[in-house]
Amino acid sequence: MSKVTVVGAGNVGATCANVLAFNEVADEVVMLDVKEGVSEGKAMDMMQTAQLLGFDTTVVGCTNDYAQTANSDVVVITSGIPRKPGMTREELIGVNAGIVKSVAENILKYSPNAILVVISNPMDTMTYLSLKSLGLPKNRIIGMGGALDSSRFKYFLAQALGCNANEVEGMVIGGHGDTTMIPLTRFATYKGMPVTNFISEEKLNEVAASTMVGGATLTKLLGTSAWYAPGAAGAFVVESILHDQKKMIPCSVYLEGEYGESDLCIGVPVILGKNGIEKIVELNLNEDEKAKFAASAAAVHKTNADLKTVGAL
Repeated sequence: MSKVTVVGAGNVGATCANVLAFNEVADEVVMLDVKEGVSEGKAMDMMQTAQLLGFDTTVVGCTNDYAQTANSDVVVITSGIPRKPGMTREELIGVNAGIVKSVAENILKYSPNAILVVISNPMDTMTYLSLKSLGLPKNRIIGMGGALDSSRFKYFLAQALGCNANEVEGMVIGGHGDTTMIPLTRFATYKGMPVTNFISEEKLNEVAASTMVGGATLTKLLGTSAWYAPGAAGAFVVESILHDQKKMIPCSVYLEGEYGESDLCIGVPVILGKNGIEKIVELNLNEDEKAKFAASAAAVHKTNADLKTVGAL
């Protein structure tokens, strides 16, 4: 029996749970939330689609009852306040640090062997906080951001190319922020061929720029953070772990010298399997990409320092 817990039954958490159930990623999905009745209601609503959609996963909701999360294989943390228009992910740190730390500690009381997937923003810093405060091995603490950013990159690439998004490959590394993510345009391909065979360098740069503000663009349109793609990206990461798929997915992970950086969690390509992070893949970056990555890391370090300011570390 496989079990996944999703903490936070808001838009992102509920979408993640729904995708996990629909794709039958786990035998049981538990949603936990602090607001009375929300997770129970959404779980019931999802279960009433089981016979319509043909899935066998059981979805359970609970209010602050961590005992129901016991023996989870993977736990997805989405709890915290979402972004409002004009707000950066970093501005969420004061509120969300306390929430994420408390959630992670409570989860481990009942699922000491769980792998944690962090979605809460600022995601790189919340991943770092979880790692530092819990003392778990780094392979068991994973930030989802790169999976989402790369999916957005591929969307914008497909729009520029006028092609099927499933035939495009693209990767985003660096911090999960509007100014810190690095769409690796040099590595982007369409059916195995460089995308520069089909679109101009200028157009490719426009794609990269759209990717970097992809979240902010949606926040402005929606009045709150996006949820379909972030929730699905979380489920995508969980599936690679739970089904031991060995997929290469950019995720925020703890570096100890890789890419010339240490003591931070930041997005790089990793192999995900049953042990969580099974390998960090070091790409051969050019000088421009190395400089961008170093600048991104410096920004993440700066945000991490705020954890001490708010007393979270």
